[in-house]
Formats: sequence, C-alpha cells, structure tokens
Amino acid sequence: MNKNKQYRIEKGLLLFTQPRSPYFYGKLRINGKYRTQSFAPISNLEEAKIKLYEWRDEIIQQEKNYQVAAKNFITSERNEYTSFEKLENNFQFLDVGRYDPSKKDPEERKIEFVEIYGEYNQVQASNQAHRCLDCGNPYCEWKCPVHNYIPDWLKLVNEGNILEAADLCHSTNSLPEVCGRVCPQDRLCEGACTLNDGFGAVTIGSIEKYITEKAFEMGWKPDLSHRKWKNKKVAIVGSGPAGIACADILTRSGIKSHVYDKNEEIGGLLTFGIPEFKLEKSVVRRRRKVLEEMGIDFHLGIEIGKDIPFQEIYDANDAVFLAMGTYTSLEGGFSGEKLPGVYKAIDYLISNTKKLLNMDTGKSEYIDFKDKKVVVLGGGDTAMDCNRTAIRQGAKSVTCLYRRDEKNMPGSRREVINAKEEGVIFNFNIQPIDILGNKKVEGIKTVQTMLGESDHNGRRIPIPVPDSEKIYDADVVIVAFGFRASPAEWFDDFDIKTKKNGLVVAEENQKFKFQTTNKKVFSGGDMVRGSDLVVTAIWEGREAGKSIIKYIS
Repeated sequence: MNKNKQYRIEKGLLLFTQPRSPYFYGKLRINGKYRTQSFAPISNLEEAKIKLYEWRDEIIQQEKNYQVAAKNFITSERNEYTSFEKLENNFQFLDVGRYDPSKKDPEERKIEFVEIYGEYNQVQASNQAHRCLDCGNPYCEWKCPVHNYIPDWLKLVNEGNILEAADLCHSTNSLPEVCGRVCPQDRLCEGACTLNDGFGAVTIGSIEKYITEKAFEMGWKPDLSHRKWKNKKVAIVGSGPAGIACADILTRSGIKSHVYDKNEEIGGLLTFGIPEFKLEKSVVRRRRKVLEEMGIDFHLGIEIGKDIPFQEIYDANDAVFLAMGTYTSLEGGFSGEKLPGVYKAIDYLISNTKKLLNMDTGKSEYIDFKDKKVVVLGGGDTAMDCNRTAIRQGAKSVTCLYRRDEKNMPGSRREVINAKEEGVIFNFNIQPIDILGNKKVEGIKTVQTMLGESDHNGRRIPIPVPDSEKIYDADVVIVAFGFRASPAEWFDDFDIKTKKNGLVVAEENQKFKFQTTNKKVFSGGDMVRGSDLVVTAIWEGREAGKSIIKYIS
C-alpha cells in the first residue's frame, strides 16, 4: 500500500499526499489552527509549491479582512472557503445541531429537472460527521441493508481522510454516490440513529454523498493493484443496481463480467425510472466510466431472448446472473383503465427521461402534461416521482389520491414534503373505484375510507365508508400502484423456476446464495424479492457475486 508523502516547505507550511493518490494538499498553520486545501489535479511538487504560496496569501488576506467571520464560521449555503481542523469535542452533538444541506426554493426547482439539494463544504461535513456518538454496537450500521461502516467513515471525514473514507464506503457499497441521494435514510440508517432521541440524527446520507463527490473531485479510483485476472467469465443480464453490484464484486476478484441490457444506457431504473431532480444522470454516466475502466464490458441495446438467444450466453460463460428487475405495472382493474389519457407510471417516467436525455423514444411518444389536470393514484416513491415530474412539465394541477392516511404512506417522508412544497395536492383516505370518461379520461370516481385492522404486513386495511362517493375531475390519470415480476419466456427452457407471483426462486439461505433451480444461473434484486430499494438490490447483487466466485472456483 502506498503511503502518504509529506514535505515541510516552511514552519507551519506543508505539502502532502494521501494514500493511493498522486495529488497534493496544502497545510497551513495560522492563529494556532491548521487548515488544509486540496490542490488536485496538481501532482508536480514545484507546481504545488507555487499553488501553496498563492493559497497562503489568500488565507492571510482573508484573516485580515474577515477575522470575526472566520472565527465564527457559520453558513447556510455552500461556501467554497475550505478549511480543516480536526474536532476533538466528545459532546459535539450538544453544541452543533443537525444541519441539512441547503435546498433550492420550490419556485425555482419546480421548473427544473436538476437535483434540488446542495452539498456540504469541508467544514460543514466535518462538523456534522463529528456529531456521531460512535456507538459500540451501531444501530445505523445494522439498519443499513448493505451494513455500511458508517461510524468509521464519519470519523475519517472528521479527520479529513476523504480518500480513505471513499475506499471504506466502496468496501460495502458499489454505488455510494447513488445511495447518498436516493436512499430513504429517514427509514433506514438515520431512522436508527441514537441521536434521534431529542437531538436530530446524524446526516449520514448527505455525508455519504459528500465523501463520494469529494473523492471523485480528488481523482479517486478503485484500488485494483491486488487483482489477478482468472480464466473465468460471467454474463450478467440487467445493468441496474443488482447487476452493477454483482459485476463490481466479480471484477475486483479478477473474473471478467459481460453485462447485457436492453436499454441504451446502464442503470436500469436508476437512469430511466428515477427522475433527474433526485438523481442527475451524469452521476450514473460517471460510474459507468469507472466500471468500464475496471474492465467491465457493457453490451447495451441488446435484449436477451430477442437479439441474442439466452443459450448463447449460457454456453459461453461459467455462470449467469439475472438482474432484470420488475417492469410490469400493477393495474387497478378499472373499467376505464384503457381510456386515452390513462398512463402507467413507469411508461410516463421513462418517456420523460428519454426526452431529457435526447434519446430515441421509439414507439413510445413523449408524454407531456403541460396545462393538464393530473391525478396520480398511489402513495409510494414512484407516485411521488410522477407527482413532481408533472409539476415540472407545467401541469395545471397535480392531485395525489391515496387510500390510507399520510402516516401509512409507503413513500419516503422527505419526498412527500418535497412534493407538497412544489404544489402537489394530497387527498388521503380516498380510494379510487373507477376511471370515468367516454372517448377520453374525464374523472376519477372515489370513495372515502377509514382504517381497520392491520394486515399480514402490519399495514392497516382501508375500509370504504358508505355513501361517501366523490368524483375528481381529471384530464389525465397516472396509475402508480407498483410493479410485479416479469418472468422471461425462456425461463422454463432452462429450468429457472418462479413462484406463483412470478418472482424467481433464488434463496439467500443456501450453500450458494441466490442460486436458482438451474445451478449455473443466479439471480437477485427486484426479480427475486419484488420491487424494493436500490440499496437492497445492491446487497443482493454483491452477495450473489461472492456466491458465484465460490461456485466457479
């Protein structure tokens, strides 16, 4: 392992590098405190010296002009003034409250398809990371589906060791920059944080995003110095989170991965399902570049069973991993569900993304809701994505109908708040019973509900209230009731068994985790567990990758 290099230029003025990075940092002692500054991508010592002196002069001038402001450095916005001082306050959580990155004003963000959250600077990230209590048996780590070493990389952020923190993030998570953006932290790691009891949870998701973005800025790349290529190769069908995670594990172990996807870009629903205001697609494209540099081959725009027979990749590889997700939309069974103006959520979201990315939409035309009265049926994250997309398209109004109360909505609390801020109207305890219209959609017939006993999943059952029918006017309706499995026609030919609901049989608790009834074929992600979170798909993809290594070794 490469160690850091340190050069003392003058008393209180140093240059150094971090492990596995050629880029220089400057370190300055002023007024009894040290500050550091990244000089990436400078890797030449003489150039770094010049930059160091320029930076020192800037800091000295700032100290003269803003002495008071520098001592009481507090900001509500991203500030490029970067300084670093390792914090040693064991009671940081008492002195520093939870502070989330700034968020764009609703009036600004509802006309833009860009991410709405800002980023921490170095000081803010360090201050927030140091609020962590470093619990002996950390609840956040256990609650996280991939079991990230959260307290450890929070400590590294506090110490300023960003590249080491990035390596630690990647040791458990193949897509930390994605999870930092789209994970429902309020229901997972942050929801389990001890500081929730009166102090405000550590901002784990925002810090995870800071680590990866800062590391990429510093030139981070995965350390593959220990890798030795083996004479083995694996085909992966699907380039969503599960497929990417599996390929990541295999490639780091020296096993060649060939990833096939029917779409023109990697990511699955990361690219085509999650809107840009939650995850800008440049983030996915950057990850693709990293994966390709690692040695992963992507074969895009190719549908297995149509463009290439499954038999071909089955015979040519030592194992196959299926990560094809769930793309078949659940329907409501309404008599008017086939009327013009009724759309499936996934079709709508894919159409909008392809338009923004200037991709050929093929048979599906761009679905535009400008000046339309939009009604969205459903209460999950997909429904929220549809709500907020329609707002940005300039819909006349957007109303979301959900059959339970707000507390029982399956979607992220954060996304519901964002949708309300942007102008979405929510009506709870409202169950649609039919879609009305003659030649096109005209409205939704509904009934009011009350919540009864809990079902087998622990969710209270909505019970219709007699004589409470109501009609909501609508120009268009989006059905966002979730997704079900989409088993391929060729599964039976290769003894790949599915359950009654279409999910692939690939148990985790067996000799080779996530092995299907065909010993050579493995599967994971949504097509095994049903529609779920990005982070759970990553976990299953990584575990399947480890299992495949054992199987083919």
